Amino acid sequence: MALKALLAVGGNSLIRAGERGTLDEQMLNAKATAKSIARMVKLGWQVVITHGNGPQVGAALLRSERAATEVYTHTLDMCVATTQSEIGYILQRAMVHEMKQFGLYNPIITIPTMARVDENDPAFQNPTKPIGPFYSKKVAEDKQRTLGWDIIEDAARGYRRVVASPEPIEILELDIIKNILDLGIIAIALGGGGIPVIKRDNNIIIGSEAVIDKDRSSALLAQGLDVDLFIISTDTDQVYLNYKKSTQKGIRKATADEMEKHLQEGHFPPGSMGPKVESVIKFLRTGGKKAIITSYEFLMDALDEKAGTHIVP
Repeated sequence: MALKALLAVGGNSLIRAGERGTLDEQMLNAKATAKSIARMVKLGWQVVITHGNGPQVGAALLRSERAATEVYTHTLDMCVATTQSEIGYILQRAMVHEMKQFGLYNPIITIPTMARVDENDPAFQNPTKPIGPFYSKKVAEDKQRTLGWDIIEDAARGYRRVVASPEPIEILELDIIKNILDLGIIAIALGGGGIPVIKRDNNIIIGSEAVIDKDRSSALLAQGLDVDLFIISTDTDQVYLNYKKSTQKGIRKATADEMEKHLQEGHFPPGSMGPKVESVIKFLRTGGKKAIITSYEFLMDALDEKAGTHIVP
C-alpha cells in the first residue's frame, strides 16, 4: 500500500510578502508548490493537501462589505466556504500542470470541508483573531455599535474586527476524504482550517463566525486519516531556536517532548511557529507516526532527511 501524507500548505505558498495577491501571482506561486507535491506523488505517496486562506478571506470580506448596498453580503463562514473552492481551483490547475511534467495523470478533487467547533468553547468569550481591513477609530466604533463586532487596535495601523478562534473537534467530511483516498484520488480539503460550524442536538448544522487555525485542524484530519506523515509547509526551511537572533539554531530532529519543552521556554511565538509546533505535538500524541516542518522549496530534501525539522513521538 502507498504511504499517506497530509501536507498543510502555508499562506506564503500562494501570496508572498510584498505581493498584491493577484490571481496571476497566486497561480504562479501555486505552480511552484505543486511541483514539489508532484514529486512526492511520483515517489508513490498518497497525498491530501490542506491550505491557509487568510488573505483571500480578507479580500472576500472587503468585497462583501463594499458591495453591501448592491448585492447580498457574506458571513465569515461563507467567505471560508467560497475561498475553499477558489483556492482549490487554483491548486488543482497547478497540480494538473506540474504533474503532467512527470507523466502523472492522477485525478484531483477539491472537497469543501466543515470543521465542527463547540459553541461553548471559551474562545468565543475572548475573540483574538484579527480579520478583514483596517478602519479608523470612528468607523470601527460605528461598526462595533451597529453590527456588534469586537474591535481591537492592530499594531498601530488602525482598528480591525476580531473573532474567536475555537478548537476544531470534528472534521465532518472525514469519511468522504477517506473514500476519496481509497480511490487513488488526490484530495484538496479543509481549506482555511475548515468552514467553522456548530452542530445542534437535532443534527442541524449552523455556520459560526469564527476562524479555525489551519494547522490545528490539519492535525485533526491527519489523525483521522491515520497518515504516515504530517507535513507543515511554512516560510522557513526548518524550526529554529532563538529565531532571527545571533544565537539562532536550527532543529533537525526532535521528539514531541523536546519540542514541548522548547515551546514552554518561549521559542515559538503564538502568532507564528507556536500553533504549528502545538499541532504537531498533538498529532504525535494521538497516534501520529512522524511530522516534518519545512518550506516547499526543501520538501524533497526533507523527505530524504536532508532538510526540515523531523519530529517523532
